[in-house]
Amino acid sequence: MYRKEAKEAAAEFVDQHFPLCQCALLAGSTVRGEATISSDLDIVIFDEQISGSYRESFRENGWPIEVFVHNFRSYQAFFQSDCSRARPSLPTMVAEGTAIKGEVRLKAIKAEAEYLLEKGPEAWTEETIGIKRYFLTDLLDDFIGSSDRSEDLFIASALSASASEFVLRTNGRWIGQSKWIVRALRNFDQDYANNFTAVFNDFYRTGQKAEVIKLVDNILIPCGGRLFEGFSQGKKTHSNINGKAEKI
Repeated sequence: MYRKEAKEAAAEFVDQHFPLCQCALLAGSTVRGEATISSDLDIVIFDEQISGSYRESFRENGWPIEVFVHNFRSYQAFFQSDCSRARPSLPTMVAEGTAIKGEVRLKAIKAEAEYLLEKGPEAWTEETIGIKRYFLTDLLDDFIGSSDRSEDLFIASALSASASEFVLRTNGRWIGQSKWIVRALRNFDQDYANNFTAVFNDFYRTGQKAEVIKLVDNILIPCGGRLFEGFSQGKKTHSNINGKAEKI
């Protein structure tokens, strides 16, 4: 199926649907040179007349198109939200994006996005690390104890996601979801990412668990290893008749 060159198609789309916008940029795989037959066009719009942010999907000029519409205030809340969850989707799109319209005005927004990406996510607290250790240990124990191949597959999927989150966040790195998990691991350490994926790939192929268990244990060790005994969450205190605090 014929489709126009990505930037040409994006510019035509912006002219047709957002002719009065002040800024627009094309982001995503087409800009990174990673486009596939199923890739879409990710277009970010900045329009001071828009009252609030929204996203919308189209199909034009042979392309599926995802458009993310913001005014010059609303995008900042998305920057903050994305950084708080350590998945900087919008800052990444803006930083990597190629200007379609309003290049001069985009410079300040792109600089803001680049600063946030370079700064990295807020470090986990010791309490958060403890909670994540406990639940990662719980998943690992389920994985070790399971003798049902069907259950193993789903536990392994959850385990890979939690393990990748743990190693990335405890090293001050951004995380991802779906295909962005492995990309986040590669940004952290290419060799580590290769080993991580190879270990899980071998498990899915052979059903052997030893290397997965070793990998997860090695992720946990720098933060104290597996955690079960002594873990507590949400426990409250009350005062007894002598006025002393007691845990309940």
